[in-house]
Amino acid sequence: MKHLRDYLAESERVYHYRIKFVGEPDSTFITDLLKKLEQFDVVKSTEPKTSPIQSKVKDFPAFPNERVTSFDVEFRYPAIEPQVKQLAQLLNFDPNRIIMLTASYEDSIEQELERIEKLNKNLLTDTDFPPDDAAQKELKKDYGVGPYDHAVLKNAYRSDFHVAGGKTPKAVTTNDYPEGKKSPMSKINRPPKPATGAQPRR
Repeated sequence: MKHLRDYLAESERVYHYRIKFVGEPDSTFITDLLKKLEQFDVVKSTEPKTSPIQSKVKDFPAFPNERVTSFDVEFRYPAIEPQVKQLAQLLNFDPNRIIMLTASYEDSIEQELERIEKLNKNLLTDTDFPPDDAAQKELKKDYGVGPYDHAVLKNAYRSDFHVAGGKTPKAVTTNDYPEGKKSPMSKINRPPKPATGAQPRR
């Protein structure tokens, strides 16, 4: 039979974050920062890892040619990035040089970048492509001619497609009516002109 403390331990939620900063701060910066992070009830933290100098830093594009240090922390209470930036600023560290992300999100981004890199590896140098089919050969022939000789400019493509239900009958326009030889105005009986001084009525 489990005790109440066991159930509480199982239901306890822990928040996983990854803190990253660029540059080389004071030697006691990480220790001092962890002390200030105690307000979120730190469960544990990992040893910091420092990358080699990078010409372009992915998370800090405004700070090229710098090292990036990162470490994971687990809190019992949630935290947000502006709080961590503020704590770093209290330690005389530039808040623009530090970020905090959820560890799961950061891991997923790294895995996705690795997957993309593997997919694109040697893709441009790989010439083992299948042979062109008939449609590709026709397009190749069309692309090889001058800019004014393309089939699309000569209206070579037709749009008389067949659809389900049969063709729609052609619309009847005035051009399809038989042409008469007499003007319809010739059959109108006009009233006599009114009398005037020059032409009195008789």
